[in-house]
Amino acid sequence: MQLDNRYRFETLVVGSANRLAVAAARAVAEAPGTVYNPLFVYGASGLGKTHLLGGIGQLARALHPNLTVEYVTLVDLVEQHHAAVAQGATDSWTARWTDVGVMLIDDLQFLTGRRETQTELLKLFASMQQRTRQLVMTSDRPPSEIADVDERLIARLGGGLVVDIGSPDYETRAAILRTVAAERDFEVPDELLNELARIEFRNVRELQGALNRLVAHRSLGTGELRLDDVLRALGLEVPAPAARRSVDDFESFLADVTSAVQQHVETWKSRLSEAIAYWAGEGYRTALLDRAFALPSQPDVDELLDAFAKSVERLRKLEARAASVDPSLGGQEAFRDPDQVERAAELVSRAEAGELPPPGPSPAFVRALFEVSTSNLLAAKAADAVAEHPGKRYNPLLLHGPSGVGKTHLAHAIGNEIAARSGGALSVACVPAQRFVDELIAAIGSGTVERWRARYRAADVLILDDVQFLSGKERTQEELFHVFNTLHASGRQLVLTSDQPPRRIPDIEERLRSRFDGGLVVPIEPPDRLLRERIAARTLAQHGHDADAEVVRVLADQPVHNVRELVGVVHRVLAAADAAGVTPTPAFTRRELGPVVRPTPSRVTMRAADSAFLDREKVVWDWPDTHARLIEELR
Repeated sequence: MQLDNRYRFETLVVGSANRLAVAAARAVAEAPGTVYNPLFVYGASGLGKTHLLGGIGQLARALHPNLTVEYVTLVDLVEQHHAAVAQGATDSWTARWTDVGVMLIDDLQFLTGRRETQTELLKLFASMQQRTRQLVMTSDRPPSEIADVDERLIARLGGGLVVDIGSPDYETRAAILRTVAAERDFEVPDELLNELARIEFRNVRELQGALNRLVAHRSLGTGELRLDDVLRALGLEVPAPAARRSVDDFESFLADVTSAVQQHVETWKSRLSEAIAYWAGEGYRTALLDRAFALPSQPDVDELLDAFAKSVERLRKLEARAASVDPSLGGQEAFRDPDQVERAAELVSRAEAGELPPPGPSPAFVRALFEVSTSNLLAAKAADAVAEHPGKRYNPLLLHGPSGVGKTHLAHAIGNEIAARSGGALSVACVPAQRFVDELIAAIGSGTVERWRARYRAADVLILDDVQFLSGKERTQEELFHVFNTLHASGRQLVLTSDQPPRRIPDIEERLRSRFDGGLVVPIEPPDRLLRERIAARTLAQHGHDADAEVVRVLADQPVHNVRELVGVVHRVLAAADAAGVTPTPAFTRRELGPVVRPTPSRVTMRAADSAFLDREKVVWDWPDTHARLIEELR
């Protein structure tokens, strides 16, 4: 049988479930008959066993052109043997297969009950192994579990290397979906593929089938794929579609303007202007074309536009290569200016060599804007110590607390402070954990995992935000384990954030959990009264309002759970004041926010405490205003 050209190692997505099988298959293809002979690969249907056989065959033929490579299913092999028996040509049948350099046999589980064929295969396999001919076989079960097979044949099948292929994990499923979508020219956003990959399909074929059904929406005339399609596939509620704004009138306006310009400008200038407008609309710098208007004579417009288009095409290819290393590199200015093609090429070369770490912290999160009080004092002091002595004091530093209390701000502030103190000498990589996962998926799909690792290992400081999102991502945890060890062993700083302490993060490998706990784990609590007052005052000042002390106290009285909620409360008051055309006063703020409702202790809580002391008649649950109380007592 002919090998399927689609089945190559280049198109095989490698993950934790098939890494060993792929490594063994490559070794066999590179040196047939000398390692792992026979190689027996087993796994459930649809996990890539046939693809693996194809990859071995294609690579063996490429590396050893004089070697005969044959692929056959067991059913076909049995039928050929039966035909040879009927014609009395069993010797020629045996001779034909004995001379094959690499024999690839698929679906060996169908040997069950074929006693005569088993005897012939035993002789054939023994002869081929004696002549160092390579045997590779696949089955849906290991040799010992194939029923009704000669024990001698079982022993020979298991005498080389027996390796299994398991179901793909989340990262591998996502990488497979992206690879298949690219091969079939399916324009599917990565976030939709990620949603589809979260479904634990039993095999790759089911995964590809789900993608086909998803893409079928477009062929049925339902338009572009949206998140709705994935939600329907997951059986979740679909939100109402948002209305889209028409741009027909604007396009018509542009067409009229273009027509008018063409009537009053010379032809070559009109063509050049059209090209400038087009490329500017595509987001490219057009200085190269603009300079043509200042030339003393009319330029060769065709040659100029052709050269510009070729430069843009090269920039696009360079940008795609850069984006495969780091999606954020795609927005670099060099990829938008045909005058900077060489600079763009140098940037890509550095990125592919692993010399460029991931993007750094956001400049908006600086230490000076991080307000400190009792609820986050320890975290702030630990952050300052790390910024002053990166890699020497607390390594790793893990900040944990509920959403909105400032973990991300403080982590980015550490990175900015380290970069500033070093004068830019230290490279700081700052990345959300979800992006860390997505980048690994992309690297798996493109076969650039080594380059991906090199980028993170090139960083002097690694800040990983929201590590709780690594829960259940087995491959990502494994890669982080190795990156962590590399950076930590060389004294480089790691900063992590999470919404809970390491011991409470579910589905995290113990070896990672122990490393997170091995540095300093610091909580950040919800904001206390003092912190709420400072944040309210700062937010008012940022919007050009005087931080009236009484207004600040009213805002700080609000029962918020985190900093984001408090800022939202301030914005609500300011928006209401702007709408009314007034300056926010204490009375206006109270009226807008309504009465403050404080929770009262439940009876269960009271009983659990010291009942002899916590008498409701003796405990002040809501402490009164001190000034008002004194006036009342002194009357």
